[in-house]
Order: sequence, then C-alpha cells, then structure tokens
Amino acid sequence: MSAAPQGQPGRTAGLVVINPSGTRTRITLHPLPFLIGRQSDSHLVIRDNRASRTHARIVLDDGSWFIEDLQSRHGVYVNGHRVQRHRLAPADRIEFGFADSWKLIFSLEEEEIGRLLERATLPVSPGGTGSEGLGKLRALAEVARALQSSLSSDEVLASVVDAALAITATERGFLLLAGDDALYVRIARDRFGAALTNTALQVPTSVIHRALHSRRELLSMNFDPLAQQGLHPSMSVANLELRSVVCVPLVRVRTGSLQETLLTSVRDTVGLLYLDSREVQADLSAGNRELLQTLALEASTVLENARLLEEERAKQRMEEELNVARKIQNDLLPRELPLTGWFRAAAASIPSREVGGDYYDLRAIAPDVWAAVVADVSGKGVSAALLAALLQGAFLLGAEAALPTEVMMSRVNHFLNDRTQGEKYATAICCSIRRDGTLRWVNAGHPRPYLIRLNGAISRLASTGLPLGMLASAGYDVLEERLAPGDRVLLFSDGLSEAENEGGEFFDPVALPRFVADHHDDGLEELRSALECAVAEFTGTPVPDDDVTIVVLEYAGEMEPTS
Repeated sequence: MSAAPQGQPGRTAGLVVINPSGTRTRITLHPLPFLIGRQSDSHLVIRDNRASRTHARIVLDDGSWFIEDLQSRHGVYVNGHRVQRHRLAPADRIEFGFADSWKLIFSLEEEEIGRLLERATLPVSPGGTGSEGLGKLRALAEVARALQSSLSSDEVLASVVDAALAITATERGFLLLAGDDALYVRIARDRFGAALTNTALQVPTSVIHRALHSRRELLSMNFDPLAQQGLHPSMSVANLELRSVVCVPLVRVRTGSLQETLLTSVRDTVGLLYLDSREVQADLSAGNRELLQTLALEASTVLENARLLEEERAKQRMEEELNVARKIQNDLLPRELPLTGWFRAAAASIPSREVGGDYYDLRAIAPDVWAAVVADVSGKGVSAALLAALLQGAFLLGAEAALPTEVMMSRVNHFLNDRTQGEKYATAICCSIRRDGTLRWVNAGHPRPYLIRLNGAISRLASTGLPLGMLASAGYDVLEERLAPGDRVLLFSDGLSEAENEGGEFFDPVALPRFVADHHDDGLEELRSALECAVAEFTGTPVPDDDVTIVVLEYAGEMEPTS
C-alpha cells in the first residue's frame, strides 16, 4: 500500500472495490485528488458505459475525506442518498446511480487492522498460558503489518501461514494453490518461520485435492485414515506420524456475509491452507476457528489482488498496443481536407473503442474529379479495424488504377467474400463529384446519404447493391445526380443513424432529418461539429456504442470572378 497522506500519520484511507461480478479488491486512496470514472487515466477506472468519463473524486480536506460528484450524468450515492459533496466515514457505501454496477466501501486501514487484532483477544486453549494469547496477538499483528506495508504477495502469504501456525500450535504450514486440476505448493514454513522445501509435504497433493473437492466443510480436521482418500494404508495419518492435520479452503472472495463467502461452491476454491503436527493436537477451539477463517479470507484477498494486478498489467500492455494501432489508423485518414475551391469537405471518425471498423477517405483522382468513400466493417475492435485498413488499401489501388466505380466495387466485393467466406462484410458508399457538378455514386448497403440543396430541400440518395463480401455474385449499379453550386452531400455510418436514446429510438429518422433542416446553411465544419454534439445529446453519452463517421461534401461550383 502507499504511504499515508501527509497530515494523516498512520491513517491510510482505502476503498473496498466490488465489481459487478461480486469480486472484491482493496485499493489505497493515492494519489490525491483520487479520480473515479470511465476514462482510462482515472485512478479507479469504472468499466461501465453508463458511468461518466470523470464521474467523481475523493479529496482530503482539513483532515477529513470527501467524495465529490464531478457533474456526472447518473450521480453519486452514499449509503443510498445522492450527494454532491459528502464527508466519508468508515464503512460508507458508494454507488454510481445504477444498482447492477460497481460499488465502493470506504475504510481507514488502521481501523480495519484494529478490528483484525481484536479477534486475537480470545480465551486461550485449555491448558494454555498467557504467553500463548500474546503469541496469537503478535502473529496477527505481523499479518496486519504485512498487509499494510508489503508490496510482495508472497511475503503477506508467508505471514498468513506463520499466523495460522501460531494460532493452532501446529508445526508445519503449507499454502497450496489450485491450478490445472491439481494443487501446487506456494508457501512452505515451519513454526519457527523457516522455509521448507516443497517435498516436505508428505501427503500427496493429489489426495488433498480430491479431499478438497469432495467435502463442503470449512475445516477438514484431524482426518484419519488418509487411506479413505485413495492412499495406501501405510500412508495414514498414524503411519505418517502426524498427530493432527488441518485444512482450510481458500475461496474466491465474493459479496455477501462472512458465512456466505466461506461456503461458496468448490468451483470457487483457489487453494487451501494445510497445517500438520507430530507432537501436539491442533488447537481448534471456536475462537481459533474464527481466526483461521479470517486468515483464509486475507490470503484469498491477497491472491485475488495479485491476479487482478496481473490482469491489469496485461490490460495496460494491450491498451498501449491499441493506442499504437489507433495512431496508425488515424494516420491513414486524410491529412488535409479541401476547404476552398470548387469542392470542399469536412469529416471526422469517432471509434467506440480504441480502434474502430469505420473508415473514410477523400482524394482528387483527376484535376476535375474528387472521390470520397465511407465504409463500415461489421463488428468492432481490432478485427474490424484490420479489415477496414484492408478495404482502404483496396479502394486506394482501385483509384490509382482509374477503375470505373462499379468495377472497383465488384472486385472489392469478390475479394472480401473470397477471404472471409461471407462471415465478414462491410457496407460502403463510394462517390465522385466532377467540376461540372455531376455526382456519381455506388451504395453497397450503406445508410442512405442526405442530399441537401442550397435552398434547404432535402432528399436521400438510393442504395444500389448489397454489402461488400456478403454475396460473391452481387452487382453494383452507378447512379447520377446533378449538383448546383452550394449543394451538399452528408455521408455517415450507421453508428450515427442507429444511435439510440433511452427510449430505444434511432437518431435517424427521429432526429437527423430535423437536424439537417435546421442546420443546412451552417458552415461545413460547423455542421459536422454540431451533428457530433447532437447525436451525443440524443443518446446521453459522449462515447458512442458504435463507431461514428461523418463526412460532409460541398459542391461550391466555379468561383465568381471579382471586379
């Protein structure tokens, strides 16, 4: 854990984070202010599209901890009440406006440790001494200290084994983890704190594994003979010279009461704590059983945190690679768009993930002709982005070869169908505008563009064929329209037209026609930007559920000579 913030010596604040599946993790509130939200650079990332990018933050103000709502859409709730700024107390429950999402529980670590240490002030076992109780207290204090300061999961787990040995008065302790239908030794210690070899465990791990999965009790205590679990009779507890054996299952941490957590199914068992003794009977009084349960939960939490940390590191590596892919994808888009002259354009592509399956391109294919293409590959993420890049290369080669539009579309369709066997397809619209105002287009199953006349009249350009890659024999007709100076063509992907609001309505045809009518005389970039804002307002979220591409083309005609 991180050091306590200045001004709070010994008081480290933290959060118990409960994800939607019920898994719990502990994190320290560091650095400050501590940002919470969907955005990837938040200190706690809430992976829920309903959460705002920067949803909330926790600050330390004059010795007290406060949570503040950062103008989130769904709000911040503490103990069931919506708050704007709230002073936090230990055990406060924090939620984000929807019951099936992430939950947080605020804690001060010194108080958590105090509660753990209180469990050690139990009566000693019959015949025990006062020093025995002090030994338990000291053992649990070591666990608490390791939990607070250690960055090594093995160090904390070793402290757990040492504490279990001190509590039960057993001689050897082994922490075993489940993996590939078997158990393997992670920690092996004797009662003096010395490390043991893995071979010191005389009972075969396969037998312990079968015993673990054949019973539901929390503790497997003093069992004899081991021959009942498939061992040769010569390997019973007596013949192994073991007077006592204790097994404590380690279960995956989940929500619910302590009892519910400990009695989860064997499928959630991640390992066990094995203790044995040759000299004395294990001390398994009721109080010690409770302490062992607590230690088992702490070990399970450490293991789960280590697993989540490794997942987070893998995710970070993946995000770094995706960021590189996103940069490459952005570099493939046109660097400059024509803003003056007889042909003008404005465009943007907004991926729903780090990389998207949409793409657009504009280029002058002749001194008097500009061509534009917008494509949308089925699916999302990396696979769709790779296929979008492949399509971009195919269209580029077709344009360089000066192929007729219908021939180029047919070849791309055949190529895509041949490579994906119809399992992947793409919608696309490819159009060209000549200096004389002739608009020619082929629409392969793409959302029908809007033709916006200078006087505000609106019409839709027709589809002319099936999506690319869907059917090898598909044909593509070319249609024409004559543009007058000032006329525009609005191209977009279905991430815009099929964007849904909370009522399940689509942006097109509910809001898009009205938007086009109201903004037909805006500047090109102003129109594109306003459309991007309009769809975000319609859906109530700035991050689209699907990739959104917007391309606005304008035929300005020949410039009037100036006097």
